Amino acid sequence: MSYDYENYEEPLAGGNNVEFSEKSIRMAFIKKVMLILMAQLTVTFGIIAIFTLVNEVQQYAKQTPGLFWGAFVLSIVCLISLACCGNLRRRHPHNIIFLGVFTVCEGFVLGCASASFTTNEIMMAVGICVVVTLALTLFAFQTKIDFTMMGGFLFVGLIVLMLFGILTIFFHNQITNLIYSSLGALLFSFYLVFDIQLMIGGNHKYSISPEEYVFAALNIYLDVVNLFIYILSIIGNARN
Repeated sequence: MSYDYENYEEPLAGGNNVEFSEKSIRMAFIKKVMLILMAQLTVTFGIIAIFTLVNEVQQYAKQTPGLFWGAFVLSIVCLISLACCGNLRRRHPHNIIFLGVFTVCEGFVLGCASASFTTNEIMMAVGICVVVTLALTLFAFQTKIDFTMMGGFLFVGLIVLMLFGILTIFFHNQITNLIYSSLGALLFSFYLVFDIQLMIGGNHKYSISPEEYVFAALNIYLDVVNLFIYILSIIGNARN
């Protein structure tokens, strides 16, 4: 996962108008990101709810695996396009279209993946994910700890998690899966705080440009989705 950073500098003495302008731009940027994020999460969890509550949709998805793989491939294409093509994710409305297609495809993929869990387990995972996300968001806004300087450590943690995930293929058991899911939930909890502080800017060492509202929403959305997946996996392993 790549990030575009900009060094945040305090305005010069006497530049109150400049400071006020920067704060206004940053607040408008945060509101835009949050609105986009809320729309993404509403669509995603709405699709998951349809797959969970409507048995006919579940059965049709199971009988038509091509839809799942098509949505999976399309979501990867949209994700790579938004992450790697700076001009695309800054150009309106192309960025919103790609983000919308990615969100719908991701919701479909998660809906198919959630079909193997019970309704109570999914509702429990959603509830825990909402509580954790809200708590970490408040923490990111209030804490004086600067998590934006920890990007390198988080990236190393992501690599280690990926290698651990490969090992779980060969050493497949309940305890290993539970440890893997717990580490994944912990890592993406840190990533969530990291990405939120990049969005906030202010006194943090690094911040993301206000032009990158789609990229910021995409990063936070992926953090929440991954957190939900690992929480659901923990609940599933606890059931087994």
